[in-house]
Amino acid sequence: MNGKVIITNANIVTENEVIEGGFIVLAGGKIESIGRTASEIEATSAETIDAKGGWVLPGFVDVHVHGGYGADFMDASRESLDTITKFHAGHGTTSIVATTLTGPKDHLAKVLDVVDDYRAGAMPYAQVVGVHLEGPFINVKYKGAQNPAYIVPPQKEWLEEWVAKHPGLILQLSLAPETEGALELISWLRQNGINAAAAHTDATYDQVIAAADAGLNQAVHTFNAMTGLHHRNPGTVGAVMSDDRIRAEIIADGHHVHPACIRLLTKTKTEDNLIMITDAMSAAGLEDGIYDLGGLAVNVSGGVATLKEGNSLAGSTLTMIGALRYVTDKVGVTVPQASRYMSGNPARQLGIFERTGSLEAGKQADVLLVSPDLALQRIWVLGNEIEPFRG
Repeated sequence: MNGKVIITNANIVTENEVIEGGFIVLAGGKIESIGRTASEIEATSAETIDAKGGWVLPGFVDVHVHGGYGADFMDASRESLDTITKFHAGHGTTSIVATTLTGPKDHLAKVLDVVDDYRAGAMPYAQVVGVHLEGPFINVKYKGAQNPAYIVPPQKEWLEEWVAKHPGLILQLSLAPETEGALELISWLRQNGINAAAAHTDATYDQVIAAADAGLNQAVHTFNAMTGLHHRNPGTVGAVMSDDRIRAEIIADGHHVHPACIRLLTKTKTEDNLIMITDAMSAAGLEDGIYDLGGLAVNVSGGVATLKEGNSLAGSTLTMIGALRYVTDKVGVTVPQASRYMSGNPARQLGIFERTGSLEAGKQADVLLVSPDLALQRIWVLGNEIEPFRG
């Protein structure tokens, strides 16, 4: 646990450059140093790993993930949190945001209670840094795989109650900005340090811009469950693509968004304004079959999750390392660019960049060793080694 580790002969991806053939030293749960030549390393007793020209990346930060390996954050149990964080840690996610679904108030409150209690103890796998409430303040027209039985207009008093009970726990609320009361809630969220994201929305371009004026600063799974782009009616997508105040999430699994549209988004958003997510559901890591998502039956076939009734996409079975491979292979994104989208940018958006999300001396040793062909080889969370998932 937290033993000293030296990785040499690696391509170290930092915020500003790639250090080719460099080294990184992990000690005491932190990144101790990063350098260019092994001669800079002080003589010490440590495990030394030859990366053989592989990549060293900061651990992935997933701001939008519902579950994995048969468990869902809506289960509201310590066992499910252990299962989800272990599974995703085994695929390179070192910081995770527990994401809910549209549900009744008392169920959402229970999830918050359980996650807050979980975070108070030692978390053995990916670190749960907070909660993302996706819904229930969304538009039924674009409900996707959210349960329409629990969709309600924005309820600011719910958030006031939850934030008073669990200060700092809720990091993101995703809502339809065109609904009555949404602008007031968005403004309140931003005043209280919570990211406000457009989600499952029928908003026009002008409504999204008005929401950004009120503080909207993120878009959930861009292109999916929102009004699309038309040259005379830019819609939600047009506003997200053109307004630099809004960071855009993207699911890069080859099913939710065509690679050309992902490529377009990488060109229209600034380098710091794109966030890659999994939106993974409980079926991630498991075989095809029928699963539950917020009380709705989901059919997983060929790794694609769709509602049994209606055929809407229902989350994904994606992992972050899978997303890295996809965007570098199919979209033409470089590994350093993808690292920014998957680690640096989400860490900035969550307000945790001072401690994780990039490779820098003094930061948490949330570190990945990836082979030249992007096979995940070693994983450290706070300097503790996690076994890559073998399934």
